[in-house]
Amino acid sequence: MTAQLSATVAKLGAGIGARIDGVRLGGDLPDHVVAEVRAALLAHKVVFFRDQHHLDDAGQLAFARLLGQPTLAHPTVKGESHTNVLAIDSDQGRANSWHTDVTFVDRVPAISILRAVELPPYGGNTVWANTARAYDELPVALKALVDRLWAVHTNLYDYAGDVDATRIGGVDVKEQAYRQEFESLRYETEHPVVRVHPETGERVLLLGHFVKRIVGVSSAESKAIFELLQNRVTRLENTVRWQWADGDVAVWDNRATQHYGVDDYDNARRRLHRITIAGDVPVSVDGVASTTRVGDAAHFSEL
Repeated sequence: MTAQLSATVAKLGAGIGARIDGVRLGGDLPDHVVAEVRAALLAHKVVFFRDQHHLDDAGQLAFARLLGQPTLAHPTVKGESHTNVLAIDSDQGRANSWHTDVTFVDRVPAISILRAVELPPYGGNTVWANTARAYDELPVALKALVDRLWAVHTNLYDYAGDVDATRIGGVDVKEQAYRQEFESLRYETEHPVVRVHPETGERVLLLGHFVKRIVGVSSAESKAIFELLQNRVTRLENTVRWQWADGDVAVWDNRATQHYGVDDYDNARRRLHRITIAGDVPVSVDGVASTTRVGDAAHFSEL
């Protein structure tokens, strides 16, 4: 295959998202193409590649290594085909809520790479939101408040509780087993609600469904503050929705986005494989680093 001369970047929305054409992903991309992909990623927060039918787990991992050091598949859930590859499988549950990947540990992944493996005949789109833009568009008074707030993130959350309670016949056995593995090690980390992006210098909101509470306020106040800011993140004008097709790959800046897998495909199977790239410990606007309260994620990725 002839090496690409350059990538073609097509913007998908004013606030977030771009499609990159003319690139065949793998471990043999020229340095200048990798640099173009990274620049597009930082600018648009999530980028999409079509027609990557040649990729398997090994090829996806080889491409991932061009962007940084891959982490283990997950701090608690074991990879299936490879220790760095996590299967996002509807048979094990449907994380249909807004989140940033793995914020319950101190070393939040920098980049996530998701490849379509098996898609439903309809539905199953994924939506991303730009958390840097959400912060930028806050009123000055709100920025003054959130710049000093901290939140506790944990993997012991209950985003799927309402779904489980209404499912005929009780909790699905596969989903229950996955949930138990997900929670097999407890993690709690205190992160700034506003972190400084280590590459762009942007201020971004660090929230999502792993947030347990806002530090220093009552539970009612915590809920109100969280919902106020989360609603800013997920405004439709701040999002991009991707309709998956065979051969698609999505790459997003996990430090500046949240995402949501839409559960609208009935009982069909949906399976995608994710690899995450190691990140650093978030730092607040006044230079204070996140603090681990429970758990040690050193096995997940090195700092």
